[in-house]
Amino acid sequence: MTKCFWMTSAISLLLLAGSPALAQKNDPAVVRTTTGPLRGVIHDGLREFKGIPYAQPPVGDLRWALPRPAKPWKDVRDATMYGAACPQVSRYGLTEASNDEDCLTLNITAPYDGKPSRKKPVFVWIHGGAFVGGSSALYPLGNLATAGDLVVVSLNYRLGVFGFMAHPGFDKSYNGGYGLKDQRLALTWVKKNIAAFGGDPNNITIAGESAGGAGVCMHVIAPQETRGLFNRAIMQSAGCATPMHTVKEAAKIGEAVAKAVGCTDAKTAVACMRKKPVADLTAAASKAGESDLMAFEPAVGARTVPLQAAEAFRTGQFVRVPVINGGTRDEMRLYLAYEVQAGAKVTADNYADKIKAIYGANADAIVKKYPAANYSSPAAALGTVMSDFHPTVGLNNCIYLEQAKLMRKRVPVHELVFGDRDAPPVTTDPGFEMGAVHSSELPYFFPHFDNTSKVAGPDLKPASLAMAKQMTAYWTSFARNGKPVATNGPAWRLFKADGDVMRFDPGKVGPFDAGAAHNCAFWKTLYPAYLTQ
Repeated sequence: MTKCFWMTSAISLLLLAGSPALAQKNDPAVVRTTTGPLRGVIHDGLREFKGIPYAQPPVGDLRWALPRPAKPWKDVRDATMYGAACPQVSRYGLTEASNDEDCLTLNITAPYDGKPSRKKPVFVWIHGGAFVGGSSALYPLGNLATAGDLVVVSLNYRLGVFGFMAHPGFDKSYNGGYGLKDQRLALTWVKKNIAAFGGDPNNITIAGESAGGAGVCMHVIAPQETRGLFNRAIMQSAGCATPMHTVKEAAKIGEAVAKAVGCTDAKTAVACMRKKPVADLTAAASKAGESDLMAFEPAVGARTVPLQAAEAFRTGQFVRVPVINGGTRDEMRLYLAYEVQAGAKVTADNYADKIKAIYGANADAIVKKYPAANYSSPAAALGTVMSDFHPTVGLNNCIYLEQAKLMRKRVPVHELVFGDRDAPPVTTDPGFEMGAVHSSELPYFFPHFDNTSKVAGPDLKPASLAMAKQMTAYWTSFARNGKPVATNGPAWRLFKADGDVMRFDPGKVGPFDAGAAHNCAFWKTLYPAYLTQ
């Protein structure tokens, strides 16, 4: 009896203690990937994994080089904290700076009810920030995961001087597009690993806003690089049909940055810059691009972005997937607010001059069409003009319609305008009506979103919150099967004409004529090379 007792006790202890591998296998917070095991956290019906490296740190010789897959690890890696934001300067007195190049990580949030699950639709979110800022850590993913029963992914990618700067010394095939290559490597990682988190690798929607939406567009128009990585695309506030800089044009900024940090010899400039401190490079890039909001947009002419988006859509050289496309009613009032906060003034007396500075010889016709007296202030009038159409910044409603018209010939398109002027403020009060400005829709998908991790955004007003739930239903339904549907919501019909655009404005949700609302026929007479459809 004694011998039997001790043998039984020893076996019990072994089972209780177990090997680490056995314990991990039975731990629902541990998931095994192709790069190694991860320990996340389970809470509130969700499993969350943060800060997962999908690439090696792009430092040393990997600075301005193609991203390399992360090196595998054996021990269980903690995945409960976000990775660092990629290098950037603070902008507009709001965002946070970072000097950490070890930033190529992604995050995954999935519904969890204690039961094994597979084949959930996957929603990959690419953050915005004018290609020079932002972080995946700012976007809580639980709302989309819970509301849509989706596996939701967000990711970091190289920004600005490190991710989107072109230079004559860089690899010609990927010049100006290393940040896009990061995103594509992350999508490859997701394709290989998302089943371990309950996601369907054959049902992936990529989505983004602003630079993130433009990133989505760049993947859509690079079929040789991205075909097979995603099944649907959502582009919010990303008028990529606006002509983008060529690699040659963009390289001028890269040369200016190199000169600013003392790397003046063309033959050794890249090697020289690889030795420079991060802060020196981001500061030089910020100064070199301060007069151009699109200074670090992806450059056209390399493998990463082979064609201008308008040409790719026009000729059918893009990935054929269903698309949600559109933006906000008052996009550019945000950037005008930043200018006003920095000291600029828009008055009745200088309104026409402000118009002329942007639109040149077309100024008189525009002032006549948009008299300042018809708006709550001259600044609101100027912001409306810029939001309806802008020739150099792709954040305007007529260019959104243009690219929808180009795409609809080959793929299903659902077009939208977000118009809730009761949306939470994106910045401090500039002294004029802001309205539904650029990025104001983000809290409707990511509750309490803010441009900084230091504070949380305010609650939505009751009518806005109700619409947010409706918007989330449309988006997650689209991610499930390509058809945006919301219970008790109006039908969101396919875009075939200007009147098929879905307006998201409390009490007015439904189709409306966006072309008429934003005077696109008028703008087409002034800019026929931009608005061809």
